[in-house]
Amino acid sequence: MRARNVFVGAAFALLAGGMAHSALAQDIKIGEINSYSLLPAFTEPYRKGWQLAVEQINAAGGINGKKLVVISKDDGGKPADAQTAANELVSSEGVAMLTGTFLSNIGLAVSDFANQKKVFFLAAEPLTDAITWSKGNKYTFRLRPSNYMQAAMLVEAASKLPAKRWATIAPNYEYGQSAVAVFKKLMSEKRPDIQWVDEQWPPQGKIDAGPVVQAVAAANPEAILNVTFGADLVKLVREGNTRGLFKGREVVSFLTGEPEYLDPLKDETPEGWIVTGYPWYSIKTPEHDAFLKAYQAKYNDYPRLGSIVGYQTIKSAAAILAKAGSTDPEKLIAAAEGLSMPSPFGEITFRKIDHQSTLGAYVGKTALKDGKGVMVDSSYKKGADYLPGDAEIEKLRPKD
Repeated sequence: MRARNVFVGAAFALLAGGMAHSALAQDIKIGEINSYSLLPAFTEPYRKGWQLAVEQINAAGGINGKKLVVISKDDGGKPADAQTAANELVSSEGVAMLTGTFLSNIGLAVSDFANQKKVFFLAAEPLTDAITWSKGNKYTFRLRPSNYMQAAMLVEAASKLPAKRWATIAPNYEYGQSAVAVFKKLMSEKRPDIQWVDEQWPPQGKIDAGPVVQAVAAANPEAILNVTFGADLVKLVREGNTRGLFKGREVVSFLTGEPEYLDPLKDETPEGWIVTGYPWYSIKTPEHDAFLKAYQAKYNDYPRLGSIVGYQTIKSAAAILAKAGSTDPEKLIAAAEGLSMPSPFGEITFRKIDHQSTLGAYVGKTALKDGKGVMVDSSYKKGADYLPGDAEIEKLRPKD
């Protein structure tokens, strides 16, 4: 009798284990990597965005009936740690694809890992043009509008300014270098009369704003391109305001209109800067209204641009997985190339030629309202309108 009970117990354990394994097999796992501990102002809203997307996807039946599970890791702002995280997600967790990353150098590191290991990677935030062009590969796609796209949007307005003498301030790593290079190229093409009189390259996250402001002022530019963000931006603005750097000068600035960067400036917000950003309070479209309502209902807070990026990253990943009907990387690539889908900013498409999405950005000017920085006179720029033609892309991107 005892032997029989042991046998039955063992059989039951095996059956239960098999059932558990079967249940797990019904889940589709996505690996997500980001600089949570380094850049919480952007990545915390970003996490809230993707968590809302997961909730909505699973409430609607998952992906072809399977539950979506996101396994998230913090890269600490270090490319090597991001690659380690990517390897753990793929080898230990068995994820179907990788998503995320914030800093451009980290995005490139994970893209290189994905190419070597033949793993599908949807880059969420990195803006360097290299990720889809000079260092692009078949396994990597990118959601956010690139440096080229945002520079082209800003140049459209900046080229109409009378200023001829320009200075630049940008963090000295891949993102800042890429942004300055493409802005200067596009601006000089439209305005051959422009002189570039000074460049300042503070280390990312460690700006010594006093000497930077002093050096730019000494060059006496008529206009300034700013690419700093986060805590560096706050220090630059504070020092620039104190020393009168921005008085009587035009300023064009990447990302500054995003709430995560505008909000900390509070009543120190400089007025009249031409910026890319996210004026969530003035967007009146059905797609954005639906997103805003759901986000505020879940978090009792307003979204930041990170919220949009996190949300749309996972929504895009789910759409790709659903179309592919498989987790095979080659089938995911085939499904993603040319795939269109809705977003809070309207329909977007992942282009076949370079794997760049056509998600756009808002361009407007900074202003002060009730002691807080806001974007005014803003308009949405569709990403597809600010990309080079196919012939130029083919020169920029290596053959797979």
